[in-house]
Amino acid sequence: MSCLKSPKELLIASRKYASENVWVSLWHVISTTIVWLALVVAVFSLESMQWKMVTSIVLGLVHVRLFVIYHDYQHGAILKNSKFIRAYMFVFGLLTLSPPSVWKRSHNHHHKNNAKLYGASIGSYPVMTTKDYAEAPFLRRIQYRLARHPLFIGLGYITVFFLGMCIRPLFLNPKRHWDAVLSVIVHAAIYVGLAMTNNPSDIVYVMVIPMAIAAGMGSYLFYAQHNFPSVELKVGREWTHVQAALKSSSYIRMSRLFHWFTANIGYHHIHHLNHNIPFYKLPKAMAAIKELKNPGMTSLLPWDVYKCLRLKLWDVERNKLVTFAFARRNRRAAV
Repeated sequence: MSCLKSPKELLIASRKYASENVWVSLWHVISTTIVWLALVVAVFSLESMQWKMVTSIVLGLVHVRLFVIYHDYQHGAILKNSKFIRAYMFVFGLLTLSPPSVWKRSHNHHHKNNAKLYGASIGSYPVMTTKDYAEAPFLRRIQYRLARHPLFIGLGYITVFFLGMCIRPLFLNPKRHWDAVLSVIVHAAIYVGLAMTNNPSDIVYVMVIPMAIAAGMGSYLFYAQHNFPSVELKVGREWTHVQAALKSSSYIRMSRLFHWFTANIGYHHIHHLNHNIPFYKLPKAMAAIKELKNPGMTSLLPWDVYKCLRLKLWDVERNKLVTFAFARRNRRAAV
């Protein structure tokens, strides 16, 4: 039997997959964009409200795929030397309330600090221990509850993207995040433009529904990637990059269709191990490297979604995420 790879050997093994095929990358960008544009045209063209709704929902799902491709580009995993793609992704970021300066800063911080129990929750959902939550001021606890509430996640279009990715950065550092202003202006201009057409109700099918689906699904995927039943959090020197990837980032089981819609972002443990691996090579890496085949798992099935959303606080003694109800019972039993 072959021995398991050490963390260093595992990182070295992952490098085999951390190079793109430029033509494959271009194919994914172009083909997805064509599908996205075709769906936009279909929404405008269709007269049946039912078919408009169905097409609008599919448009939102394809939007998720484009966003993950945007995410890969921002990591430098694909097409980083293309000036055209750079301009395209910049515009895409503005259109989707994901200004590049904000996304890169927050997401890079997330990758460097994923699964650290203490520290700023930039680019991540906050996590408090049961003890810290019990001792926190009332307003701090309300703020924490809101940040992890299912409605906050589901309404990601407003909470995560509009407020979190655009408005908040403007208050913190308007000079650094000037593109956040531009993003709000461009987004608002699209709404105004659609409102001035002969059929202003298309705003709902072209913008509201697709963006709500894409942002809500994206917000939940990001949550479930780091808030699942078997997740491990570490403190100080206990934290390592490889451990945070393999034990604190999930693999989300999906159908092949949904792996396409989400551009393989469900293979998140591999992405955190080496963010230079293009999304289309993540399944190959998992199939080839045995240490990547047994990650913490969840899925998009209702029961698994429910189990993830119930997780609220870190129990230091039990070394796991627990519910508010569990923390209350445990506190009462200790009195």
